[in-house]
Amino acid sequence: MTLPTAIQMCPFSDYLEQELAKRFTLIRWDEMDEAARQALLAQRDDRIGAVVTNGHVGCPDDLMTALPGLRIIAIHGVGFDKVNLPLAKERGVGVSTTPNVLNEDVADLAIGLVISLLREVAPADAYVRGGRWEQGDYPLGRKVTGRRFGIVGLGRIGMEIGHRLAAFGPVAYTGNTPKDVPYRFVPDALTLARESDVLILACPSNAQTFHLVDDAILDALGPQGYIVNIARGAVIDEAALIGAIDQRRIAGAALDVFEHEPHVPEALRASPHVLLTPHIASGTVETRRDMADMVLQNLDAVLAGDPPTHALV
Repeated sequence: MTLPTAIQMCPFSDYLEQELAKRFTLIRWDEMDEAARQALLAQRDDRIGAVVTNGHVGCPDDLMTALPGLRIIAIHGVGFDKVNLPLAKERGVGVSTTPNVLNEDVADLAIGLVISLLREVAPADAYVRGGRWEQGDYPLGRKVTGRRFGIVGLGRIGMEIGHRLAAFGPVAYTGNTPKDVPYRFVPDALTLARESDVLILACPSNAQTFHLVDDAILDALGPQGYIVNIARGAVIDEAALIGAIDQRRIAGAALDVFEHEPHVPEALRASPHVLLTPHIASGTVETRRDMADMVLQNLDAVLAGDPPTHALV
């Protein structure tokens, strides 16, 4: 039996790649050079019915428009800012994500980053490993309990973060509208930063949130304030963040996402006031298996002639 053809944009787990190979003849976009990619675009191959990708790779507009037979862009993740949804809708292409299954893991990492940042877990670990403890005690960190926490974006993940943070101190949030939650609503991110000790970003990446965190918000957070980003890198103006950290206008930052990942600016990598993780918020064995299964559910639905199970458009 001839398998349908799909483009795989990036590497996935062994499990997902094996299951994809059972369903499709796969074209590996991530393994092609630019000349091969341009040749593929020029073919306008109507046999290619699916693109399988993740949130920070997405699907370029020129690839979408070069595939007349494209029926689904299946995203392994919840971020869809790298897929042009209006264009997909115009072309009748379904776009699916893997919602809800990663909420707990992302929230867990956010709390871990908050604690690790304020208590300086990573540099303290390096202090012990470097044999410096014998020369004297490690400098004091900052207390977590009792801090004022602000969440930018109280969606599913933001709700999970708020639930966990409430055990440590008062929680406030900002978003498009107030919600029926036991946390204080603040109408804008600037005011929220001014009234927070720790600002956690959990909002989507879109035109409204692009470089939302700028010099003004960082200055509002202040020299005793911390910022944690488990949303998308583009929500922070990285140049402004680097300046604020270098000038000690904020106390520190914990970042799981970056504007041009996997590239991380040297100034962030070199700073002792920044905690870095490589976009691992959903990176547990259990959740990645659940996400893979949801990708397959979406693809199987389209192969059967139905809309994706978890469709955005």
